[in-house]
Amino acid sequence: MRVHQIIADLPVADLASAAGFYTDYLGLSVEEFNLGWAARYTSPDTGAHLQLVTHDATAPANPIVSVKVDDVDAAYTEAQRRGYEIVHPLRDEAWGVRRFFVRAPDGNVLNIVKHHA
Repeated sequence: MRVHQIIADLPVADLASAAGFYTDYLGLSVEEFNLGWAARYTSPDTGAHLQLVTHDATAPANPIVSVKVDDVDAAYTEAQRRGYEIVHPLRDEAWGVRRFFVRAPDGNVLNIVKHHA
């Protein structure tokens, strides 16, 4: 497995209320996607971005980061082999990603994800 990108998943109570701070003040003015419960905002100048998450619509927990990988199936197999807790099983989501959640030994939950080609 090769990691391509890591994106912070910030917990917020309300996407619309939170978006103004991150888009206006921080300049993350490009909304890459908005699922109603999660949205990604990016700086048009630098490409820096983050995701705001109210709750995960299909998983039992919210991750603290999303880790984009080249082979999510291999990452899942390796997490199982190492005995890490799988918080959300490997599955294809309706919004075009294949992902699973794994709990790190320190207790943090990570969203391991690959976008469909």
